[in-house]
Amino acid sequence: MSALFNFQSLLLVILLCICTCTYVRAVAPRLIDRNKQGFLGLFFMSARIGERLSPYVGLACVAMAITIIMQ
Repeated sequence: MSALFNFQSLLLVILLCICTCTYVRAVAPRLIDRNKQGFLGLFFMSARIGERLSPYVGLACVAMAITIIMQ
């Protein structure tokens, strides 16, 4: 099933995008910071969410991992 039609897969894709963008911004900030507007601005916003809400994003990743393992 596509990630757009399955809610759990959609949440997983969003969490992976947030975590990946946050990591890339920590390693190479110029890649994320140069695109603050437009479609690529979503990656900048994802990185900011990951930085500011990192404990909650981490808990969401752990919760998602547990639900995937339990299936």
